[in-house]
Amino acid sequence: MNVKNNKRRRESQEKIQKAFVELLQTREIKEITVSDIIKQTGLNRSTFYANYIDIFDLADKTREKLEQDFSNLFADYDYFTERTGALKMFTHIKENPIFYKTYFKLCYEDQHLISAYDPRRAEQELDDTLVKYHIEFFRNGLNAIIKLWLSGGCQESPEQMAEVLKQEYKGR
Repeated sequence: MNVKNNKRRRESQEKIQKAFVELLQTREIKEITVSDIIKQTGLNRSTFYANYIDIFDLADKTREKLEQDFSNLFADYDYFTERTGALKMFTHIKENPIFYKTYFKLCYEDQHLISAYDPRRAEQELDDTLVKYHIEFFRNGLNAIIKLWLSGGCQESPEQMAEVLKQEYKGR
């Protein structure tokens, strides 16, 4: 493939995803159409279909990109020895609320932002038979806290939110 076409394709995908994210801020996914996307981007319908099967494929690919971007945020972070991850995460959320609101709109019921949770600390501190319950509780609780904080406009500081998590681990 020639580089010019690859660049053009990436630019088209970025335009489409940007328009989709903007539309998601005021509508539910089932209310967004390909026509809405092409009107907003000025691209042809064929360009949309050259990149995505339908709106739900666009949603899946957008969610996957958001998950990858979140994972990249902590790619060089050692959860086992560092204790500043919560502050780093809440700071990123406060600085990028649309990113996270979009992610949660695109998630299915069984998906979690913290899907790549590192269980080493829990395995060290809990009985092996109980680790799976802790991980599930932690993932669901953390996602609920993030959603609640976002819906309230991130009024509390990242430091306060990191302290909420710290208190949950107090005494361990």
